[in-house]
Amino acid sequence: MVAPTRLLLVRHGESQVTVDRVIGGDKTCSGLSDLGRRQAQALHERLAAHPLAIDALWSSTMPRAKETAAIIAPALGDLEMQIDTDLSEHRPGDADGLAFAEFGDHYEMFDFNDFPFRPMAPNAESLADFHHRAGAALHRVLDAGAGRTSLVACHAGVVDVAMRSLLGLGLRPSFDLHTLNTSITEFSRDEGRSPWKLVRYNDAAHLAGLPLATNP
Repeated sequence: MVAPTRLLLVRHGESQVTVDRVIGGDKTCSGLSDLGRRQAQALHERLAAHPLAIDALWSSTMPRAKETAAIIAPALGDLEMQIDTDLSEHRPGDADGLAFAEFGDHYEMFDFNDFPFRPMAPNAESLADFHHRAGAALHRVLDAGAGRTSLVACHAGVVDVAMRSLLGLGLRPSFDLHTLNTSITEFSRDEGRSPWKLVRYNDAAHLAGLPLATNP
């Protein structure tokens, strides 16, 4: 009997760009905040106390995801971290590094869901571009880990893509997700053509006693 394929997605810890209220793309992301490192360490301690049989550890190229993966890796048996740039968050193009408060002074504000093919700024991805790119990356991880368990340190947007793609919900279903930093989202699929199952979403029990954000 073939073992099920399992996918665990861990959103990175709180990022420094979030604390600084800056749009943090590939150029600007500077890794985790002090709280973000404490959140990742709390997840490490949880995984060390209650080990999971993880076969592969993946991360996006963004420092906040790689730092999270590095902190939890020892609790997973120090697996070699595999990097895929396409697991990164929605790319903001020329808005990378812009303060949240200044975005409206430079670019038009609009709802991504209403205009899924429109980039937020020059050289940025549209929502549809992002879904295609991140969805393809997730399926590469799943193809490489068929019958095994893969853990991916990634981003809220990538968790959203997984939810809509693996569960067949489409690009624009009428719901929003609020994925917590270092929370675990898990999917499982039995052999053959069985559908994907959502095992858990936003599991952040290890954050008990910690604030959810530096600037709530």
